[in-house]
Amino acid sequence: MTVETMEPNLTPKDFASDQEVRWCPGCGDYAILKAVYKTLADIAVPKSDVVFVSGIGCASRFPYHVSSYGFHTIHGRAPSVATGIKLANPDLSVWVVTGDGDGLSIGGNHMLHVLRRNVDLQILLFNNETYGLTKGQYSPTSRVGTVSPSTPMGSVDYPVSPVAFALGSGARFAARSVDTMQRHLPVVLKRAHEHRGASFVEIFQNCIVYNDGAFDDFTEKAVVDDTQIHLEHAKPLIFGKEGEERGIRLKPGVIELEVVRLGEGGIGIKDLLVHDETNRSLAVMLAAMAPPDFPMALGVLYCDPAPGYETLVRDQIEEAKARTPNGDLNALLREGYTWTVG
Repeated sequence: MTVETMEPNLTPKDFASDQEVRWCPGCGDYAILKAVYKTLADIAVPKSDVVFVSGIGCASRFPYHVSSYGFHTIHGRAPSVATGIKLANPDLSVWVVTGDGDGLSIGGNHMLHVLRRNVDLQILLFNNETYGLTKGQYSPTSRVGTVSPSTPMGSVDYPVSPVAFALGSGARFAARSVDTMQRHLPVVLKRAHEHRGASFVEIFQNCIVYNDGAFDDFTEKAVVDDTQIHLEHAKPLIFGKEGEERGIRLKPGVIELEVVRLGEGGIGIKDLLVHDETNRSLAVMLAAMAPPDFPMALGVLYCDPAPGYETLVRDQIEEAKARTPNGDLNALLREGYTWTVG
């Protein structure tokens, strides 16, 4: 979270740039862009205080389509550039837009460090389980068996879970949503903006050309009641159609989650786990859930704020200034182990 001057009466259209939006017809990026416009209008931050930073990939066109400051950087390096921006001007609202390939393959190292450092950025990772821009090769999140131009006999790699990666890297905010969930996604994005420190949001995004329907098992209208669980802090982990509710509890005797049906065997709401956003261990278990055995956990899995990296750096600089208010740079360069070259 940054301290910003509010600019009232902004609308989503105010954040649309004059550049033509060009993705494949039906691409999930259109829906995400719409949700971002709505979020920016709702938080009412002046456009001059907003910066979008991207790497390489379909999602990385975002800076062109948002009427704000922006940087289209190189493959995987958006977190590093965004860190520099935030250190130079901590009052800016800085958003990183990346994909599963850009952010978790060539950019995996940079993503790890920006999360562990807890730089106050909103990091949006669009996960479509493919390299869409370069014509459909398998990506770090592609499932075992994925047939693609680079895996013609099926991928043998085990996929990365973006949220599990973020939690393992030390992220203090991790959330999930879906490109087409236009009520849910802006709420999650607003929570990410409010959070102090690095906010990581995985957005399941359909690639209609190279990986169409990858998430139908939990996003199709006919199955969402049984395959999605919407997380709310301090609320029981419950899902399903009315009258057929199910829930998540710890399996008796082991540290393992299980799905139970309310009413069976005397099981009631009191037996279910209650979501606690501050419980990292619970967040890790929720991140591992997936259909068909479990519903997909959507919403804020983990939120436990701590001072941001840029704040700690600034505090350290001010402390150094206070200790040596009249420092002599020339003397500093010549102290300690020095030598003269003849």
